[in-house]
Amino acid sequence: MTVNLRLCRVDDRVAGGARWTGVLLILLLVGCATGPNANPRDPLEPFNRGVFKFNDAVDAAILKPVATVYRDVTPVRVRQGIGNFFGNLQDVWSFVNNALQLKGQAAIDSLKRFGVNTFVGWAGVFDVATEMDIEKHTKDFGHTLGYWGVAPGPYLVLPLLGPSTLRDTVALPVDLKGDIVSNIGHIPTRTTATVVRAIDSRSDLLKTTTMLEEAALDRYTFTRDAFLQRRRNTIYDGNPPEEETAGIGPAQQEPAQSRDETEMPTETLSNSGLTGNEKVKP
Repeated sequence: MTVNLRLCRVDDRVAGGARWTGVLLILLLVGCATGPNANPRDPLEPFNRGVFKFNDAVDAAILKPVATVYRDVTPVRVRQGIGNFFGNLQDVWSFVNNALQLKGQAAIDSLKRFGVNTFVGWAGVFDVATEMDIEKHTKDFGHTLGYWGVAPGPYLVLPLLGPSTLRDTVALPVDLKGDIVSNIGHIPTRTTATVVRAIDSRSDLLKTTTMLEEAALDRYTFTRDAFLQRRRNTIYDGNPPEEETAGIGPAQQEPAQSRDETEMPTETLSNSGLTGNEKVKP
């Protein structure tokens, strides 16, 4: 089911095709997917559940078995190094988005992390920056739009890409432009890196998805609520406003006393591994 947890980005051509296919289907089904009892955050739930099942089937048939073999045959330190490598590349785009949000310290930290891990940590294979207590601030363009007040819009489940919102779907083309892996010119290298990143991300969540599969709960609802709650929490840096003002971005908020993130329900959700590309690896 972790394809539904937004674990990775695929090759830009595949992502683009899946994105536009999803948008077209939404436009076709919007008239029949809504109803008087629809969740206000998820008015397209019937359509989203169908995509969720499709993604689940793809995961069960391909990604999960491959990720299981990868986990079983690859030493832990090697897997950590692979995850660190891709996380280091992600810090570059985080630097750009933190700068766009005028978060000076977060932008500096992201740039420092990339510099330290690239030159001292063997191209990011070793996460030296974390050992130096340089904080990681993962941000993408969807975060940036949310920071400046763009409402999330309805919840969407995209084919192959998983949970999203209308705002984050609009931001996807920009995020693809900022993703170093998606912009590698040598196609075989780009494809290999994309596949390895997907498998490594999926392997990190094998225990979590097994737990969810064994639990007596609606996995679609749990995944949706976890994604939306975590996403909102990270956009507001752990200090989200009351629901009535949820459409106001952090840039328009009055300064408020920050709350300890460990006291928030979303911390439990993030620890469950449902954060996808926002998960920080050791």
